[in-house]
Amino acid sequence: MAIEVIESIYEHIENGENFLLSGGAGSGKTYTLMQVLDLIYEKNPIANVACITYTKVAVAQIEHRSAEYKKNLRVSTIHNFLWDSIKPYQTDVKKALIHLIALEKKAEKSGIEYRGTLDLNAAFLIDKTVDEISYEEYKKIEEGKVSHDEVLKIANYMYKEYPLLRSILIDKYDFILIDEYQDTEKQVVEIFLDFLPLNKNKKNVIGFFGDSMQSIYDNGVGSLQQYIEKELVEEVKKQDNWRCSRKVIGLLNHLRKDIQQKEMCKNLEGSIKFIYSDKETIDIEKEVKKHDVFKGWIFSDTENTKELYLTHNLISKKAGFDEIYSIYNKDEIIKHIKEKIDDYLKKNPNDYSKVISKTLEEVLNLNLVQVSKPFEQFIIDNKNLYDIAKALPFEYVRRVRIEKDYLIGEKRDKLIQHLFKIQDCIYLYENNKVNEFIKKTDYKIKSILDKTNLKKVIDKLKEMKNESIENVVNFAHTNGIVKKDDDFNNFVTSEYYNGIYDSVKQLNYQQLINLYNFEEKLTPYSTQHGIKGAEFNNVFVILDNGKWNSKYNFKDLFEGKRTKKDKETKMEIANKVFQNTEKIFYVCCSRAKDNLVVFYHKPTKEIILKAEEWFGKINIIKI
Repeated sequence: MAIEVIESIYEHIENGENFLLSGGAGSGKTYTLMQVLDLIYEKNPIANVACITYTKVAVAQIEHRSAEYKKNLRVSTIHNFLWDSIKPYQTDVKKALIHLIALEKKAEKSGIEYRGTLDLNAAFLIDKTVDEISYEEYKKIEEGKVSHDEVLKIANYMYKEYPLLRSILIDKYDFILIDEYQDTEKQVVEIFLDFLPLNKNKKNVIGFFGDSMQSIYDNGVGSLQQYIEKELVEEVKKQDNWRCSRKVIGLLNHLRKDIQQKEMCKNLEGSIKFIYSDKETIDIEKEVKKHDVFKGWIFSDTENTKELYLTHNLISKKAGFDEIYSIYNKDEIIKHIKEKIDDYLKKNPNDYSKVISKTLEEVLNLNLVQVSKPFEQFIIDNKNLYDIAKALPFEYVRRVRIEKDYLIGEKRDKLIQHLFKIQDCIYLYENNKVNEFIKKTDYKIKSILDKTNLKKVIDKLKEMKNESIENVVNFAHTNGIVKKDDDFNNFVTSEYYNGIYDSVKQLNYQQLINLYNFEEKLTPYSTQHGIKGAEFNNVFVILDNGKWNSKYNFKDLFEGKRTKKDKETKMEIANKVFQNTEKIFYVCCSRAKDNLVVFYHKPTKEIILKAEEWFGKINIIKI
């Protein structure tokens, strides 16, 4: 099968056709990408190839595998790739930014938002107040700083408007290969499949690798079906499964019909179980995980066993970082109100004086806007967060930039990066990773006495787990383990983050340790989004929407309900919820190499019947 797939791709390359390698979970899509690279350089050793992927981790993996032809290969994330292609043309970047800001003012979400008072035409183009637009982790347009979202919008506009820019890119790369295409935003796909073909006298080959069924992030294009139908992309399907056991593959083939996978790991029978309870309340740790179905599972063996929940909110208390998570999660309240009030003030600027000196609660009491019913329910379910948020000055609420993504994942803010650097040093020293420790720490070792003192300092830091985060930060700084740098100091004093450190610094440092352990995969817990691309011998999936019914609904998935009775719910929204849930469930189940257990609390008869169809009646267990 693998040989046939490569031969099909090579045929498309020879014909100068764009192609899509579609493969289910465990099919070895990235391995096939590497085979395609080998093929390209075997036929043309001086070919220039761009390989674009979704994360920095994936970039490093592909670079490591492709060392022999690294000279002519550019591997990067999509943001870095596009920014590097447009940043030399600063005048055009500035014009694009000005145009998109003007567009946003005419029609919401059509361009780039800017609410400052600067005359951008003068500042950027005439007076040169801002010499250069730069790509940063945050947006501050007055200083010419744009971030991730703005880079994609500016690049999309420029590639649409400037034929010469398209020509330069086509000339520069013979091939552009895009891994995990389903997670690439639509406006990026437009650049490669809508705009580049406008230069009809030139052509390169665009190759996509991925799986539409694993499109679980909000901004991803999801599918290239419209381009396949227009014959702008030729699809090649890969039906191998090199990861999963026979039983798991059988379940996956029930969950989707477009690709029916074949087992490539011979003699791996595996097991699948659907367990449930009708009890009003049930303790996952004490009642569910103690069941015989988990016999032989070692949940502390985090490399081989994973426990999957839908949201971080469901995990944070179990993993012990709920207090710091609550600080960052309060933006669920702040963001909603901020957007509502800001939209109101945009239309009614004279009312600004009514809100400028009030608290968030006082502004809400003015009844200038009507909050949604789901938001009102969120307040009821998260009263502690609302109590914190409502007392904040509204001017702070308008300025603050805080959300869960700045705590967890690749977008960690400078504060969390600083705290993780401290914990990195402790972890590396504890595990005798000397070279990595030396690269990470600010501590200077010039003598045997320095080594002796270092051990004392690290031992003291380990003892400080029950002290405040502020004390640990100060101790690490004073003793040279991790010094407070400009990034940290600017964060603490920045108007945009004012108050976050004041909240975080009072927390017990154990909260940070627990967060670090979760992020570094040192706990059995993970979100169902966070494990895409990973694999484990044993996977335990807890089906709980976590009050996220507006986006996921496991009940409707099992009952086969794509639409809802509620007349106010549009059919396309209900279908989208069904598709979201279908995809996340597929991703979760396909992480299991050997054994899979799915738990459902208080299922209906219809759910049990569907579980029997998918898992087999013998594999349904009531506890």
